[in-house]
Amino acid sequence: MNQTLLPLKRFVDPAVVVSHFHIREGDVVADFGAGSGYYIESLAKKVGSNGRVYACDIQKELVEKIGTLIRQKGLFAVDPIWCDLEAAHGIKIADDTLDIGLLINTLFQLEDKHTALTEIARTIRSGGKFFVIDWSDSFNGLGPHTDQVLTAQDAQALCEEGGFVYERSFDAGDHHYGLAFRKI
Repeated sequence: MNQTLLPLKRFVDPAVVVSHFHIREGDVVADFGAGSGYYIESLAKKVGSNGRVYACDIQKELVEKIGTLIRQKGLFAVDPIWCDLEAAHGIKIADDTLDIGLLINTLFQLEDKHTALTEIARTIRSGGKFFVIDWSDSFNGLGPHTDQVLTAQDAQALCEEGGFVYERSFDAGDHHYGLAFRKI
């Protein structure tokens, strides 16, 4: 029996995607909606011992899981933080602190996208970078439902309304788009 093999689809690979962020030793970075910490190790390696990574999530059990992960892996440059992106000052990071903010597979989930983007912008310094990676489609029951998918164009418009300037797009895998912005 002759079967046609389908090509493997590429999903987001943290080590590859993090290379698009141009993180430097000593940078201060926040992963908003860090979830179970999928990107934390790659980010911690990039910022080095002089930098800082804030792993932010609204689910307290995930923040605790990240705390366990950073202790197990000795990622001393990482701080897990409980935060609410959709509330004014819901992110417990001071104004203009971050060199880089990341929003990965989270934008589609937010009910109040405008407040979340305003709150994220508050924490990023002027000239700092902001990266959005989100689902470009609904794939085999993974990711959002079809009606929850936010197009790259809609995500770009929301971020621009939130005080960011679009710089470029980048490859984020077969089922995701990647957008790079700079804070005004």
